[in-house]
Amino acid sequence: MSRTDAILKRLSVLHPKLIDLSSERLNRLLEELGRPHDRMPPVIHVAGTNGKGSTIAYLRAMLEAAGKSVHVYTSPHLVRFNERIRLAGKLVSTRRLNEVLERVEQVNAGQPITYFEVTTAAAFVLFSEIKADYLLLEVGMGGTYDTTNVVEHPLGIIITPVDLDHMAFSGNTIGKIAVEKANIMKRGALAVVARQADEGLASINRVAAKLGVTPLSAGRTSTPLPGTAA
Repeated sequence: MSRTDAILKRLSVLHPKLIDLSSERLNRLLEELGRPHDRMPPVIHVAGTNGKGSTIAYLRAMLEAAGKSVHVYTSPHLVRFNERIRLAGKLVSTRRLNEVLERVEQVNAGQPITYFEVTTAAAFVLFSEIKADYLLLEVGMGGTYDTTNVVEHPLGIIITPVDLDHMAFSGNTIGKIAVEKANIMKRGALAVVARQADEGLASINRVAAKLGVTPLSAGRTSTPLPGTAA
């Protein structure tokens, strides 16, 4: 077993549930780590059912082609955990990954926390310590109580097509699931919404209205992007 696998195995047994939708454990750990999520580069937060990974891949390609440096956080990985964390264009090295995982493990001091929460905290530490122009941040599951939703002031959010997924946690209709996804929206942040089923779009628009956000919805709006002519 590699050193990385050994660390991850220890972290995986800190909480009896793989998924436990709550923010208290992560908030506690982030406070103990000095709130790294407040010092990350401007965040583009991506939620949805289908197309999150490809959306992030396109965004990264466009930003890097424009000469920008980009952090990326996605899940799950295919072969190695390193695939989840890209730092300024390069996958995190095993040495750096092991160091930050062990640092966060030490700070957590054996307290209950899920695998995704503790590894996301480690990623946030890396994103806060290494400079980049943007961070592309993929929601793990849902949105409202997702670990990544601790980011309070994203630059923008994207909601890809919403469909039936994780119904035991997010609801049993597209409308209910869309509410969970839409709850990553924040007041003052640009929101871009992919084509949706009518039920899903209605739910997203209701959440947006409560926040005073006018989403740019594919096929539904002619609102110009900020800084462009109408």
